[in-house]
Amino acid sequence: MAILRIDSSANLETSVTRDLTSRIIAHLGDTDITSRDLAADPLPQINQAWADARQTPQADRTPEQHAALVQSDALIKEIKDADTIVIGVPIYNFTIPAALKAWIDLIARAGETFRYTETGPVGLIEGKRAILAVASGGVPAGSEMDFATGYMRHVLGFIGITDVSIVAADALAQDAEGTIARAHDAIAKLQLAA
Repeated sequence: MAILRIDSSANLETSVTRDLTSRIIAHLGDTDITSRDLAADPLPQINQAWADARQTPQADRTPEQHAALVQSDALIKEIKDADTIVIGVPIYNFTIPAALKAWIDLIARAGETFRYTETGPVGLIEGKRAILAVASGGVPAGSEMDFATGYMRHVLGFIGITDVSIVAADALAQDAEGTIARAHDAIAKLQLAA
């Protein structure tokens, strides 16, 4: 099984989501793992050159436009090559970190990860599984205040990934030990690939 691991916590040393992504991958067993650390190795923000390049048909792109999409193409290939995507999602100010949003902006590309049809957009990345390792200080996952997990489910579904599980260590400020123990129990209950 090929796993794509995405870490996005700014906390490089004692991050709960980093610990959870490691535990999830260990639970899934021996695999081919590609890791991308969005905090340690930040991605660029999309800009005008990138936007122009993605709207230009591939055959008509200039060398500069091809270069503008190199990073985006590599990120999309990582998703396409993976069977399972494990994403660390710390909740910062009720939503995802900017580093994770930059990754999403670079992978959500018409004609590559989704396409437009007469009935609306259709995701092109099918047959994949995503597991979100979520941590928050005070925002319960799935609550009215949680704009992160619903957004992540929506974005992943938009590109075609509808099999999404959440392992949450939420509301850490109230009961860190208990919430981490519950997250570890949830990992133990994750189904392994068939």
